[in-house]
Amino acid sequence: MTSLFLTLAFISQIGPLQWIIIAAVGLIIFGKRLPEVGRSLGKGIVEFKKGLQGIGEEIEKGGADANKRLEDQPRETKEPGPAVTERRESEPTESRQS
Repeated sequence: MTSLFLTLAFISQIGPLQWIIIAAVGLIIFGKRLPEVGRSLGKGIVEFKKGLQGIGEEIEKGGADANKRLEDQPRETKEPGPAVTERRESEPTESRQS
């Protein structure tokens, strides 16, 4: 547990010397491919941003379409039907027994 804490403590306090070491290790690992890796990383970020922008536009367009459909629909007003006050002749009448 203590070793995990020390590792996390080291990561949170990366200084200039550590950045230089990380950069040197990256140069050793990637070597001549580093420009290609940077280019592909840049393209990936651009594609990700375009995807997010496209999703945002679709959401806005969907909301505008829904609002337009709601505005175009005629409003339905329910009018109350005729009040039933008369008794039909076919209905049996109740007789009161005294």
